Amino acid sequence: MSSSERCFRGLQKTTLLDFPGKVACVLFVGGCSFNCPYCYNSSLVKREEPEIPWSAVQDFLARRRNVLEGVCVSGGEPTPAPFLPAFFSGVKELGLAVKLDTNGYHPESLQALLDARLVDFVALDIKNSPAKYASTCGLPAVDLNRIRNTLDLLQASGVTYELRTTVVAGWHDVADIQDILSFTGGGARYALQPVQRDADSLSGRRFVPPTSATLRAMGKVLAANFSEVVIHGT
Repeated sequence: MSSSERCFRGLQKTTLLDFPGKVACVLFVGGCSFNCPYCYNSSLVKREEPEIPWSAVQDFLARRRNVLEGVCVSGGEPTPAPFLPAFFSGVKELGLAVKLDTNGYHPESLQALLDARLVDFVALDIKNSPAKYASTCGLPAVDLNRIRNTLDLLQASGVTYELRTTVVAGWHDVADIQDILSFTGGGARYALQPVQRDADSLSGRRFVPPTSATLRAMGKVLAANFSEVVIHGT
């Protein structure tokens, strides 16, 4: 993925779900290092959405600073964007908390943000079990050491974080979740979210979410080593 993004390409003005415990907005960065076939943010990944002028971003945050408690930055994949440190610093000056959504493939960028104490919450996508990781990302190969390094950074940082997996019927099963548990080693919070049924995907294909019973079985596996397991959409 190129780091040439100069600004954001999407804005959700209010969310009560994306930043646990806070009223927040979501800003979206274009481009991604992965090519997940089921991704429903295809226009962001392909950089088809127009850039939002910085003046519009700044004016929005200034107007909403007394309503919002936090800002969530998602994508695409935001971590390679060169403007993030300066933007996060400005958000913190407004008195707002920062949440970062990431696929974990750029640990060096995350480390810089953590070292500067610019993030308060990180959501790390765990795409699948190690054996299925590359195919789930739509790539011929994935360096899992990068994901492992990101996990290690988060576990040592003291920053609140969650791991999460978008679950697709036929792509994820309970055995995969057991392998994910072995790979991650457990933690404080894990979120499972079913894929959006029949959403416009990056690959143009339609995907089906798992049954509620399957999600509950997966959650039971994760509960062995995670203090909190959240299952969305059930």
